[in-house]
Amino acid sequence: MADEATRRVVSEIPVLKTNAGPRDRELWVQRLKEEYQSLIRYVENNKNADNDWFRLESNKEGTRWFGKCWYIHDLLKYEFDIEFDIPITYPATAPEIAVPELDGKTAKMYRGGKICLTDHFKPLWARNVPKFGLAHLMALGLGPWLAVEIPDLIQKGVIQHKEKCSQ
Repeated sequence: MADEATRRVVSEIPVLKTNAGPRDRELWVQRLKEEYQSLIRYVENNKNADNDWFRLESNKEGTRWFGKCWYIHDLLKYEFDIEFDIPITYPATAPEIAVPELDGKTAKMYRGGKICLTDHFKPLWARNVPKFGLAHLMALGLGPWLAVEIPDLIQKGVIQHKEKCSQ
């Protein structure tokens, strides 16, 4: 179960109302508006809480998303590219986020750098269709994954800070 801080953060993310995916044409446009509004609110809340940790943008159709995420460890910023496609069965199926540069560096990842969200996140997503959106994916999927995996990968020496690598 999520801790109190996580519950508070998630409770401040607007829930979505439109149950539509990319095949639903006009309804997809409405869903995308809701997605953007929810993401904007989540990013604003994060900035206000001094917890800004990702940037996302999409293609014109809203079906391919990409950006950057970062994790601060021992006062060093580790930055990673992220990407995902909206599944054709969205929102019934959650997107699979990929962090390509970490591909093969942790057991909690599938081929292509897709992070493992099967055990903890996907059942939660399924119980909250269509209310959950991309902001929830970031808050309850990628965020916790980074918080667990990045310190472990650093401690094991699997990843190093870019400044340390260039010295």
